[in-house]
Amino acid sequence: MIGPNGENIGVVTIDAANQVAREAELDLVEVAPNSDPPVCRVMDFGKFVYERAKKEREARKAQTKIEVKEIRLRPKTNEHHRNLKVRDARRWLEAGMKVKVRIRFRGREITYPEIALEDLRLVAEDLSDLAVVEQAPALEGRTMLMVLAPSKVSKKK
Repeated sequence: MIGPNGENIGVVTIDAANQVAREAELDLVEVAPNSDPPVCRVMDFGKFVYERAKKEREARKAQTKIEVKEIRLRPKTNEHHRNLKVRDARRWLEAGMKVKVRIRFRGREITYPEIALEDLRLVAEDLSDLAVVEQAPALEGRTMLMVLAPSKVSKKK
Protein backbone atom coordinates (compact mmCIF):
# COMPACT_ATOMS: atom_id res chain seq x y z
CA MET A 1 0.00 0.00 0.00
CA ILE A 2 1.13 3.51 -0.81
CA GLY A 3 0.05 6.27 1.55
CA PRO A 4 -1.56 9.66 0.81
CA ASN A 5 1.81 11.46 0.65
CA GLY A 6 3.42 8.84 -1.62
CA GLU A 7 5.21 6.97 1.17
CA ASN A 8 5.36 3.17 1.10
CA ILE A 9 3.32 1.80 4.00
CA GLY A 10 3.87 -1.87 3.16
CA VAL A 11 1.59 -4.90 3.08
CA VAL A 12 -1.52 -4.27 5.20
CA THR A 13 -4.99 -5.76 5.48
CA ILE A 14 -7.91 -4.33 3.53
CA ASP A 15 -9.54 -3.04 6.73
CA ALA A 16 -6.37 -1.21 7.76
CA ALA A 17 -6.02 0.27 4.25
CA ASN A 18 -9.63 1.49 4.33
CA GLN A 19 -9.02 3.03 7.76
CA VAL A 20 -5.97 4.98 6.49
CA ALA A 21 -7.98 6.20 3.48
CA ARG A 22 -10.88 7.35 5.70
CA GLU A 23 -8.51 9.24 8.02
CA ALA A 24 -6.94 11.05 5.04
CA GLU A 25 -10.45 11.70 3.57
CA LEU A 26 -9.37 10.14 0.27
CA ASP A 27 -10.17 6.97 -1.69
CA LEU A 28 -8.40 3.62 -1.70
CA VAL A 29 -7.51 2.96 -5.36
CA GLU A 30 -6.16 -0.35 -6.65
CA VAL A 31 -3.32 0.75 -8.94
CA ALA A 32 -1.77 -2.59 -9.96
CA PRO A 33 -4.31 -5.43 -9.53
CA ASN A 34 -2.21 -8.04 -11.37
CA SER A 35 0.83 -7.85 -9.08
CA ASP A 36 1.23 -10.11 -6.07
CA PRO A 37 0.22 -8.66 -3.63
CA PRO A 38 -1.97 -6.08 -5.44
CA VAL A 39 -0.80 -2.48 -5.06
CA CYS A 40 -3.27 0.06 -3.64
CA ARG A 41 -2.86 3.78 -3.20
CA VAL A 42 -4.61 6.33 -1.03
CA MET A 43 -5.58 9.16 -3.39
CA ASP A 44 -8.48 11.05 -4.96
CA PHE A 45 -10.20 8.64 -7.38
CA GLY A 46 -11.48 11.42 -9.67
CA LYS A 47 -7.94 12.69 -10.12
CA PHE A 48 -6.73 9.14 -10.87
CA VAL A 49 -9.37 8.64 -13.60
CA TYR A 50 -8.61 12.05 -15.12
CA GLU A 51 -4.85 11.43 -15.28
CA ARG A 52 -5.33 7.96 -16.78
CA ALA A 53 -7.64 9.38 -19.50
CA LYS A 54 -5.11 12.13 -20.20
CA LYS A 55 -2.30 9.58 -20.66
CA GLU A 56 -4.48 7.55 -23.06
CA ARG A 57 -5.25 10.69 -25.13
CA GLU A 58 -1.56 11.52 -25.36
CA ALA A 59 -0.73 7.94 -26.42
CA ARG A 60 -3.42 8.07 -29.13
CA LYS A 61 -2.12 11.39 -30.38
CA ALA A 62 1.41 9.98 -30.66
CA GLN A 63 0.26 7.06 -32.83
CA THR A 64 0.77 7.37 -36.56
CA LYS A 65 -1.78 5.94 -38.92
CA ILE A 66 -0.17 4.46 -42.01
CA GLU A 67 -2.13 5.23 -45.14
CA VAL A 68 -2.06 2.98 -48.18
CA LYS A 69 -2.26 4.69 -51.57
CA GLU A 70 -2.70 2.86 -54.85
CA ILE A 71 -1.57 3.34 -58.41
CA ARG A 72 -3.33 1.40 -61.13
CA LEU A 73 -1.71 0.40 -64.38
CA ARG A 74 -2.47 -1.83 -67.35
CA PRO A 75 -0.07 -4.17 -69.16
CA LYS A 76 -0.21 -1.81 -72.16
CA THR A 77 0.60 1.31 -70.13
CA ASN A 78 3.29 3.28 -71.93
CA GLU A 79 6.50 4.44 -70.27
CA HIS A 80 5.49 8.11 -69.98
CA HIS A 81 2.22 7.29 -68.21
CA ARG A 82 4.02 4.83 -65.90
CA ASN A 83 6.56 7.55 -65.01
CA LEU A 84 3.72 9.92 -64.06
CA LYS A 85 2.31 7.28 -61.72
CA VAL A 86 5.76 6.56 -60.29
CA ARG A 87 6.20 10.27 -59.55
CA ASP A 88 2.94 10.22 -57.53
CA ALA A 89 4.09 7.09 -55.71
CA ARG A 90 7.43 8.74 -54.92
CA ARG A 91 5.64 11.71 -53.34
CA TRP A 92 3.48 9.39 -51.21
CA LEU A 93 6.44 7.29 -50.09
CA GLU A 94 8.33 10.43 -49.06
CA ALA A 95 5.30 11.36 -46.95
CA GLY A 96 5.58 7.96 -45.21
CA MET A 97 2.64 6.20 -46.89
CA LYS A 98 2.61 2.70 -48.34
CA VAL A 99 1.87 2.30 -52.05
CA LYS A 100 0.02 -0.53 -53.77
CA VAL A 101 0.88 -0.99 -57.43
CA ARG A 102 -1.95 -2.82 -59.20
CA ILE A 103 -1.90 -3.99 -62.80
CA ARG A 104 -5.34 -4.93 -64.07
CA PHE A 105 -5.70 -7.41 -66.93
CA ARG A 106 -8.56 -7.15 -69.41
CA GLY A 107 -9.55 -9.79 -71.91
CA ARG A 108 -6.71 -12.00 -73.12
CA GLU A 109 -4.00 -9.82 -71.54
CA ILE A 110 -3.92 -12.26 -68.61
CA THR A 111 -2.18 -14.85 -70.79
CA TYR A 112 0.98 -12.66 -70.67
CA PRO A 113 1.69 -12.04 -66.95
CA GLU A 114 5.40 -11.57 -67.71
CA ILE A 115 4.58 -8.12 -69.21
CA ALA A 116 3.01 -7.06 -65.90
CA LEU A 117 5.91 -8.54 -63.93
CA GLU A 118 8.33 -6.49 -66.00
CA ASP A 119 6.29 -3.31 -65.38
CA LEU A 120 6.22 -3.97 -61.63
CA ARG A 121 9.96 -4.68 -61.64
CA LEU A 122 10.58 -1.33 -63.37
CA VAL A 123 8.38 0.52 -60.87
CA ALA A 124 10.19 -1.12 -57.94
CA GLU A 125 13.54 -0.30 -59.54
CA ASP A 126 12.57 3.37 -60.04
CA LEU A 127 11.52 3.67 -56.39
CA SER A 128 14.28 1.49 -54.90
CA ASP A 129 16.10 4.53 -53.45
CA LEU A 130 13.28 5.25 -50.98
CA ALA A 131 11.08 2.13 -50.88
CA VAL A 132 11.31 -1.56 -50.20
CA VAL A 133 9.05 -4.23 -51.67
CA GLU A 134 6.85 -5.30 -48.77
CA GLN A 135 4.76 -7.74 -50.80
CA ALA A 136 6.24 -9.28 -53.94
CA PRO A 137 4.18 -9.24 -57.15
CA ALA A 138 1.37 -11.78 -56.92
CA LEU A 139 -1.51 -12.62 -59.20
CA GLU A 140 -4.93 -12.20 -57.54
CA GLY A 141 -7.75 -12.95 -59.93
CA ARG A 142 -7.42 -10.59 -62.89
CA THR A 143 -4.96 -8.25 -61.14
CA MET A 144 -1.31 -8.43 -60.24
CA LEU A 145 -0.45 -6.61 -57.03
CA MET A 146 2.75 -5.40 -55.37
CA VAL A 147 3.04 -3.38 -52.14
CA LEU A 148 5.87 -0.89 -51.54
CA ALA A 149 6.67 0.49 -48.10
CA PRO A 150 8.91 3.47 -47.32
CA SER A 151 12.37 2.38 -46.27
CA LYS A 152 13.53 3.35 -42.77
CA VAL A 153 16.16 5.77 -44.06
CA SER A 154 13.70 7.91 -46.04
CA LYS A 155 11.63 9.02 -43.02
CA LYS A 156 13.16 12.46 -42.58
CA LYS A 157 9.94 14.30 -41.68
